[in-house]
Amino acid sequence: MTVDAVRVSSGWLALREPADAAARAPELVELLVPHLPARQSIHDLGCGTGAMGRWLAPLLPGPQHWVVHDRDADLLDVATTDLPGSAADGAAVTVEARQSDITRLLPGDLAGATLITASALLDILTGHELAGLVTACAGAGCPVLLTVTVVGRVELTPADPLDSRIAAAFDAHQRRRTDRGRLLGPDAVAFAAGAFRRHGADVLVRSSPWRLGPSEAGLAAEWLSGWVDAACEQQPELAAEAEAYAVRRLAEAATGELAITVHHADLLILPPAGGTSG
Repeated sequence: MTVDAVRVSSGWLALREPADAAARAPELVELLVPHLPARQSIHDLGCGTGAMGRWLAPLLPGPQHWVVHDRDADLLDVATTDLPGSAADGAAVTVEARQSDITRLLPGDLAGATLITASALLDILTGHELAGLVTACAGAGCPVLLTVTVVGRVELTPADPLDSRIAAAFDAHQRRRTDRGRLLGPDAVAFAAGAFRRHGADVLVRSSPWRLGPSEAGLAAEWLSGWVDAACEQQPELAAEAEAYAVRRLAEAATGELAITVHHADLLILPPAGGTSG
């Protein structure tokens, strides 16, 4: 099994796209721009519906050609239909789909890349898979922007006595052992940062939290249901208490009484000056 075993619906991706866009750290884009050439070849790994391109392409100057990678042909169809707008200076942005397993990238798969991106990807990988991905990216010798990776911190206001137990069980679920190996979950940011630094790269990490209030009630409800379900899958003994908890929390979300902060991190990786880091 490979990362394609993790199936993500286009509906869920559409629901979370505005929250991801609001969460990503704009400071890292500002720091990235001086390291980019006039014409760009950008590879988006595990692209889903292409949300990263729709967010990032209009923030970068110059002509851009995006190569979007995913195992899911249906998601690639969306990514090549719902295209990014023009570049920050009005230059053209084009998109090419590439159906592939990003955990098995070959050296030539990222040839010519001037930037590599991914969003909401690292935490669903195993250590072996992420190590291979880091090696492939480092070998390309270009900047890498990795956004919206969970870090294992969630805050709900008002607080509930069951919050911490659900959160701990959910984090354990994210670190569960699968047929592919043990998932990194909240450990993915530290793992990736350390791996890239061992390749000699400079790694910058910034916070990128989801802040879900009344205007994001739909996303809050969907996230909350999935959060509780995963916790109960990991610790079935929580189920009896969690059922009433979920009803209570979903009611609060529906009426705008619940505020949720889901902490994530963004990473900007800059290769060593003077060449490829691989």
